[in-house]
Amino acid sequence: MAQPDWRAIILATFIPTLSFSPDYLINVVAILGTTISPYLFFWQASEEVEEEVAQHKIRAMGWSIPRVNRRDISSLRLDTVIGMLWSQMIAFFIIATTGSTLYLAGINNITTATEAAEALRPLAGNFTFFVFALGIIGTGLLAVPVLAGSASYAIAESFGWREGLYRKFRQAHGFYGVITIATLFGLLINFTYLQPFQILYYTAVLNGIIAPPLMVLILLIAGNKNIMGKYTNSRLSAALGWIITILMGIASLTLIYNLLW
Repeated sequence: MAQPDWRAIILATFIPTLSFSPDYLINVVAILGTTISPYLFFWQASEEVEEEVAQHKIRAMGWSIPRVNRRDISSLRLDTVIGMLWSQMIAFFIIATTGSTLYLAGINNITTATEAAEALRPLAGNFTFFVFALGIIGTGLLAVPVLAGSASYAIAESFGWREGLYRKFRQAHGFYGVITIATLFGLLINFTYLQPFQILYYTAVLNGIIAPPLMVLILLIAGNKNIMGKYTNSRLSAALGWIITILMGIASLTLIYNLLW
């Protein structure tokens, strides 16, 4: 429907225009921050443990004891690869579609979902408005439990609280309390003068800055035989992990330097 210029899109994808302007660097860090977000580190790891608990029903002193074998690792790897490929394909088409509609129409200051939908209406009619609404609702249903849940896992584990969605509320008051507070906080933002899209944007930038130090810790743990035993990272995984960590770190430091000086 947008009738994008595929030749221009493919050329720009593989031969990008580089710039060290603050706007360009902020966008790069924001995209990296949404691709490799710190909350995913907590969410995915915790959900793997949740699956083990659900499958084996193991309990010992109130804590879950996951039993991981090579089949579990292979399944996890396949799940991650498919998920990352699919998510990046979606991200690519979001960028291509937005560039082919809003950007070409000179609309580059969207602050709310309503504004985005209204901006698309004259370009593609009511059908796009309907699809956009479905997308926002679907994204919300996906994001709310993940974002609130990952925050709760991180806080509960930091303070040594009992945590896990397999537990009842009476068994993990603090864990479910954080989920409740985070969800209500997100809801209340809609009744303030803060712009939701700007908050999302700068949160992505913050994620991009926070992620590299956490990734360093993850890579050090993943390569430590005393912790991981026979499941340490392969050389290829370690090399790719360090490359993207260094690139993200350079992007974040360049942005901070540019903004300050």
